Amino acid sequence: MIESVGIVFVGLVLLIVLALFVFWIWMLIECATRESDTGNTKLVWILVILFAHFIGAAVYFFARRPQRIAELRR
Repeated sequence: MIESVGIVFVGLVLLIVLALFVFWIWMLIECATRESDTGNTKLVWILVILFAHFIGAAVYFFARRPQRIAELRR
């Protein structure tokens, strides 16, 4: 019983880590391909995402991405 709980826990942790990795890669690619080239914003955001990993990707997703989408709709 305890062994099966451990296996489920490890599987769940691996699934979460994989999801975070995919999210990190997605934000990195989106920033590199869709962020404007004006100034150094693209470079700065790529560095933030690269060095802060998931936290940097989450900051980009919640702070910059909606702002960029709103700018494109104007």
